[in-house]
Amino acid sequence: MGVTGTGTLEAPRSALADTVLARLVPAYAEAADPERAVAMRAYMKDVAPFLGLTTPVRRALTRTVLQGTPCPDEADCVAVALRCWGLPEREYHYFAVDYLRRHVTRCSSGLLPVARHLIATVSWWDTVDLLAAHVVGGLVTADPKLTADMDAWIADDDLWVARAALLHQLRHKERTDTDRLFAYCLRQSGHPDFFVRKAIGWCLREYAKTDPAAVRDFLARERGRFAPLSVREALKNIGV
Repeated sequence: MGVTGTGTLEAPRSALADTVLARLVPAYAEAADPERAVAMRAYMKDVAPFLGLTTPVRRALTRTVLQGTPCPDEADCVAVALRCWGLPEREYHYFAVDYLRRHVTRCSSGLLPVARHLIATVSWWDTVDLLAAHVVGGLVTADPKLTADMDAWIADDDLWVARAALLHQLRHKERTDTDRLFAYCLRQSGHPDFFVRKAIGWCLREYAKTDPAAVRDFLARERGRFAPLSVREALKNIGV
């Protein structure tokens, strides 16, 4: 993996990625539904063009594409992800996210800059949230030193990077670093964007499934600092 003169990431050489992309692109393109693609693009606020593949169709095609392929190493994962991200249609990005989710345990902390690039490029909740919870969260679990990177992400000017920091512990349950979770929510409590405010409520609501008293106590002390949306989302399942 290298960095081009424009600051973008360059995919490493990977024979496995060559095979996967050679199968993937024609398989997805052949199943395209242009009429559905228009509706999907509109629903996702024109973030990217779509092929018009429904989720069941896409998953079935993905199984066929990956049939018989070996388990990847980290370079293969990076190559597949970056090459898919270089394609315009959103379904290829979904393939990349699913591929990384499936193989994140085969990757080191060196994958984190790649995940950040994907989060900050062609950004929308449909890819960012899965990358945050399943890829970034998995990397931080495997290498707790990456919490220092999360501390930097939560202060990032890119709202999607900040959202990813908020959501990276979404699946941690009893392993949640509660002090860091609450500190991140407070750090972004005044953010003007809907997606950051929503993420604050979401990560608190998810942790409330593990420790509702902690979330209630936190909001009893600090709710005046949060937007009503964040508070409403956080308390949705546990009441005041």
